[in-house]
Amino acid sequence: MSVPEREVPPAPPMGKADVGKRIVAALIDAIPAIIVAVVFGLIPFIGGLVGGVLAAGWWLVRDGLDLDFADKRSLGKKLMKLRPVRLDGQPMTLEVSVKRNLPLAIYCVGYLFWVVPVAGWLLSIPVFALGGIVSLIEAILALTDPEGRRMGDKYAGTKVIEVAE
Repeated sequence: MSVPEREVPPAPPMGKADVGKRIVAALIDAIPAIIVAVVFGLIPFIGGLVGGVLAAGWWLVRDGLDLDFADKRSLGKKLMKLRPVRLDGQPMTLEVSVKRNLPLAIYCVGYLFWVVPVAGWLLSIPVFALGGIVSLIEAILALTDPEGRRMGDKYAGTKVIEVAE
């Protein structure tokens, strides 16, 4: 009687992606979110809410979308030849993408306050500031962590690697 073979998950990827490439990829990925947030933000009252939700949604799911041209990674990462990978060797999913990008989506929440004139605009200022601080901390962690893992990567069990394609 033979012992059935167990599927062994692949070893976690090694190495650290270039931080400069990660920053450029994030800037590329920010373009659609900024355009949507600003365009919708110009629409009185409800526009800021819609723009904020769409921008935050894009930012959260961008690494898990199953689009042919992107191959389960954001457009910025595709162009910069980077790939977010799970440490357990499983494919990226929308859920994992949301987890790893949650800290970076805080900034987008500021647009939600634009629905309320004056008071909402004033409330958005500390949210944008918090989002900026969190983004800065995430960038510092990507730079200083031995594996280049930021808070979102640690929470989601992911890291970003460089790839040939």
